[in-house]
Amino acid sequence: MTTYSERTARQLEQARRHNPQLRAMISLDEAGAMGAAQQADAAQERGEWLGLLHGMTVSVKDNIDIAGQASSAGASFLADNIATADAPVVERLRKAGATIVGRANMAELAFGSRSLSTVGGQCRNPWNPERIPGGSSGGSAVSVAAGMCTGSLGTDTGGSVRLPASLNGVAGLRPTHGRIPIRGVVPVSEHNDSVGPLARRVTDVARLFAVLAGYDAADPTTVDLPVPHVLTTLNDGIAGRRIGIPRQHYFEQLEAGVGEAVMAAAHHLERAGAVLVDVDLPLAGEAHIHQTHAVFADVCHVFHQQLTHNPQAINAATYERMRNGLDFTAVQYAEAMAFRNRWRLQLRGVFAQVDMLLSPTTPAGAPLIEDGNNLLEATRAVTRNTYAGALAGIPGLSVPCGFTGLGMPIGVQLEAAQWQEPMLLQAGVELQRGTDFHLQQAAMLG
Repeated sequence: MTTYSERTARQLEQARRHNPQLRAMISLDEAGAMGAAQQADAAQERGEWLGLLHGMTVSVKDNIDIAGQASSAGASFLADNIATADAPVVERLRKAGATIVGRANMAELAFGSRSLSTVGGQCRNPWNPERIPGGSSGGSAVSVAAGMCTGSLGTDTGGSVRLPASLNGVAGLRPTHGRIPIRGVVPVSEHNDSVGPLARRVTDVARLFAVLAGYDAADPTTVDLPVPHVLTTLNDGIAGRRIGIPRQHYFEQLEAGVGEAVMAAAHHLERAGAVLVDVDLPLAGEAHIHQTHAVFADVCHVFHQQLTHNPQAINAATYERMRNGLDFTAVQYAEAMAFRNRWRLQLRGVFAQVDMLLSPTTPAGAPLIEDGNNLLEATRAVTRNTYAGALAGIPGLSVPCGFTGLGMPIGVQLEAAQWQEPMLLQAGVELQRGTDFHLQQAAMLG
């Protein structure tokens, strides 16, 4: 039987071997990880259980506080932003017995799809290092896909967990906004920011979610609602669940093969007892522009000092995209908030008809890094199907469902009404029960 120490050592070796090229990790805590793994082994020998994450290796995105370490969010001007305490989500990882392996690279200031940062460099996709890993949690997804750890914490403001999960062939969950604390996270938009788990297996995503979810009295964004016992229902199946297939927006402008792979996943769930239902979402196409106005305004509020007085502190590509928010008006922000209410109302009606929605997570496989020079356009294209759910604050799960003709991963996105993460996880487990896309590995990883 493999010990936790042996497993952790193998994963750290993967990081040492591949991180120089993939740039998934900004820093590795090898001594700390091996020490925690040895503690997990010792506890097991004593017949003790450290918690739901006993011995699970986890990387943590570089915008989440780890006590005594810098939460730089990939930006040089935050390189001395030393955390005085663990963020609640990191504290919960430790209490559940997780082994933290280090800090994952990301798009600078969590703002972009390329996952390029001044501190960590250009993160690369293991399926083709010339292609983007998605963002902003690119390092989180790549660290899992490359076998450097079992799970990871990312953050998702408009798709930043789901996008890299899809583009790297792993699973990633954006929870309902307010389900998991965001205190101790370098913000983009507190109205939209969410911490979300990634792993190859949806069962591991569920374990992480079960540990992370819950009210934090010091976090004004969290909601004081009981968290269901998600792990006890994971294998309940989806017989009778109604899955909505949107007629508008989500299946448009797709790369060849993406729609087919996603619908193959839908039919797999149908064979498991789900019922597929066509649904109308006429406001979906408008959601992207309103979410853009809201998030850009919020991020310009957070980093106003740098944008207006010290722009050279921010990576040039990130600055050029971010500064667009300075041109948006208060009226446009108010329009975005009014639209959000109408969009939530439309979704409320749809979720009265179906239990969840199914769509491609991204309209195409990962684009080439060199095609992402215009960060604004690149991010707009890749976030086409994820911004709308973020604007509504609903949960979304991306699960691997195939590969493009160029061999790049494809993800299927499942979304549900607020607080319905357990149902999404059940569907994800059901999908992985009959497919092995999540177990496949990029050739370079050997």
